[in-house]
Amino acid sequence: MAVNLNFLADVADADTETVVHELEEREGELCLTFFVPSGRKFALPAFGVREVISTLADRITPIPNASPCLLGTFNWRGQVIWIADLGQFLGDTLLVNVDRGEVSLLVVEEQETIMGFAISNVADTEWLKINQMTITQSIPEGTSAFVKGEYSLGEGKFLHLLDQVSILSSTRWAN
Repeated sequence: MAVNLNFLADVADADTETVVHELEEREGELCLTFFVPSGRKFALPAFGVREVISTLADRITPIPNASPCLLGTFNWRGQVIWIADLGQFLGDTLLVNVDRGEVSLLVVEEQETIMGFAISNVADTEWLKINQMTITQSIPEGTSAFVKGEYSLGEGKFLHLLDQVSILSSTRWAN
């Protein structure tokens, strides 16, 4: 009985081509994209995002005399962390709606610092080519210290890649 094993080579070649094509599309840095209440789109490097959570607003405990950007504290996996309105921190006038019942949170970590960012909603994960980022005048004053760069989305809209280290170490949290 003769067996033709050439079909295995064809399958292997097809799989190799698929993998190579997928790897070509994955150039750059994996980032999590999301929206703040004003509709502005941002991204954070995925390596620093520990978890994406949707939680009830009443699980965030307000803390008196804290920075206006801080919504309060939250028990994340047995650890109490601060929750901030990221849009407000970045200068947006629209606040995260905590009256709607659920709040979307990004839990971000940098070395020993862990913080939650309240956002409007998560968009997707994208591979961003860091070497193709630009800096233009579309970044509002006061926000530029927290932005690594931006990508044009067309029609005057931009995706801003945030620098989580600068955000977490900012002196704005003390105000």
